[in-house]
Amino acid sequence: MKQHQSADNSQGQLYIVPTPIGNLADITQRALEVLQAVDLIAAEDTRHTGLLLQHFGINARLFALHDHNEQQKAETLLAKLQEGQNIALVSDAGTPLINDPGYHLVRTCREAGIRVVPLPGPCAAITALSAAGLPSDRFCYEGFLPAKSKGRRDALKAIEAEPRTLIFYESTHRLLDSLEDIVAVLGESRYVVLARELTKTWETIHGAPVGELLAWVKEDENRRKGEMVLIGRRP
Repeated sequence: MKQHQSADNSQGQLYIVPTPIGNLADITQRALEVLQAVDLIAAEDTRHTGLLLQHFGINARLFALHDHNEQQKAETLLAKLQEGQNIALVSDAGTPLINDPGYHLVRTCREAGIRVVPLPGPCAAITALSAAGLPSDRFCYEGFLPAKSKGRRDALKAIEAEPRTLIFYESTHRLLDSLEDIVAVLGESRYVVLARELTKTWETIHGAPVGELLAWVKEDENRRKGEMVLIGRRP
């Protein structure tokens, strides 16, 4: 279906607003201005976003939009936009839609001719890549690896020959299992960077052949706590 941005001033606009991934000072002035000005903020977790807004002294109406209700609620938000309300979309941290809700809403709005305004801002994948010391001219973002080992190994086999730098998110309770599967499928010499707790007090960025990285993580349980990004490349 052909999509276009509307020039109809009677309709509202949907703003895609990144929020900090850890350090609140990373929010942009433009993001604060938009959050202050819009009629409604669609948030992945209204309690979490409420605390962020409170920190910056912003009073705003919040609307819960998450993985379990997005398809149902997208039409409700579209109607509000068509009535002339401006809406901001935020996730709990980082840029909306990047492993967060929002795709269905954005597609619905674009198909209806609503203007979608993206703001630049924090993104854990790009932040990690910028400091990893790996080729960044061509890269492939893979999101989270599957939760179960068989699915993980199948996914890793499918990208074994991928020449581009690979970026994954991983949860703290699956980190060791994922590293072990990377060793099993891709070999212990595959170079991997672990970036954890980015922009926070205990930020760590450590790279090594994945067999050595696995041993390093096992040495200290604190090294497998927090928000994780894994970045790897072919030998």
